[in-house]
Amino acid sequence: MAEIANPFRPGAGHYPPYLAGRDPEIEYFGKLLEQGPILENLVLTGLRGVGKTVLLDTFKPRAVGSGWLWAGADLSESSSVSESSLATRVLADLAVLTSGISVAPDRGASFGFAGELRPSDLAGSRLGYQTLVRIHNQTPGLASDRLKGVLELAWPHLARRGRRGVVFAYDEAQNLSDHAGKDEYPLAMLLDVFQSLQRKGLPLMLVLTGLPTLFPKLVEARTFSERMFHVMFLSRLNPAHSRKAVVKPIEDAAGPVRFDDASVDTICRVSGGYPYFIQFICREAFDVWIQRRPDDDMPSVPVDAIFRKLDSDFFSGRWAQATDRQRTLLRVIASLPGADDEFTVRQIVEASKRGDVTAKPFSGSHVHQMLASLIAAGLVYRNRHGRYSFAVPLLADYIRRQDAPLDGVEPPRA
Repeated sequence: MAEIANPFRPGAGHYPPYLAGRDPEIEYFGKLLEQGPILENLVLTGLRGVGKTVLLDTFKPRAVGSGWLWAGADLSESSSVSESSLATRVLADLAVLTSGISVAPDRGASFGFAGELRPSDLAGSRLGYQTLVRIHNQTPGLASDRLKGVLELAWPHLARRGRRGVVFAYDEAQNLSDHAGKDEYPLAMLLDVFQSLQRKGLPLMLVLTGLPTLFPKLVEARTFSERMFHVMFLSRLNPAHSRKAVVKPIEDAAGPVRFDDASVDTICRVSGGYPYFIQFICREAFDVWIQRRPDDDMPSVPVDAIFRKLDSDFFSGRWAQATDRQRTLLRVIASLPGADDEFTVRQIVEASKRGDVTAKPFSGSHVHQMLASLIAAGLVYRNRHGRYSFAVPLLADYIRRQDAPLDGVEPPRA
């Protein structure tokens, strides 16, 4: 008997067998590619598990097919340590596109090189990484001036190859931060550079992907970020799209396994419509279906067993980041009726006074301080003035399960 392949792929950034419910976002990105001067860049944000990285990967072939070049990478914390480290990241990504290009003798004279490096010094040189670093280091001015100088020199050479522009796409961009105490402002530098070059008409577009803490960081670094970016907030899939994400991969696989309607409904409900959880639950359920004998009754989705595994694989590492007192606060939040959506400091304080979860109530100032720490840990984010939400999908359900008996665990409310 031939092995039956499981079509579902849970994982960080793994492309699903069927991308459901993201057509409006893909269509809007296509409109951004039609811009003349770049008036709008893109922030793609949402909770973990909503498919931000997957959608970013979907944008790339769309951009390349429209005549754009694509550069980018995941942004680690080390990329944001200093202005020079972020410049190194951008230069390394640019070099992938320019390394095969030789500098023409008549190119570069208008870019204001001064000091030791003259435009004629570059004639015939390949625009590889070392050349870009040389240009960067010998361009006068601030860190932003040096990075702008490199991009201004590189673009005419790329344009001669018939390209419409360059998309600089960075995932995990919530890791970007300015460090006032060290007099290092890499995030502000990145925004300044692209805003300045776009005002000059260079078709260099910035696409940043990250958790919901990303856009507030951009606005804090430079207030013009509100006008510089269009924000796409990826939310959970609606029931119809969730159902397609479950059913379509099995249909396309054309194998003997089929989920009955009741099982599909269960998967859509307990996953909360989050693409990662749909993939995880479907993969586990598919393995159960494969192993049943022909004379077995139709199996059901083993929700309890799957969520115990999901708790271990997905939630426990994040839960371990919290201190004991922070976990108590998170339990208070999870007890709130609106814990799955949003909550306020006042609601947390009032709930802590009931004594259901903690014998020691929280004061408003203490809640503010702890929420700031939980935001830094990536467990909570502030979505608008005075209101907060969990930054991890279905985290409230996980917290409630910590105090529930192992058998008969109440499945997620979503």
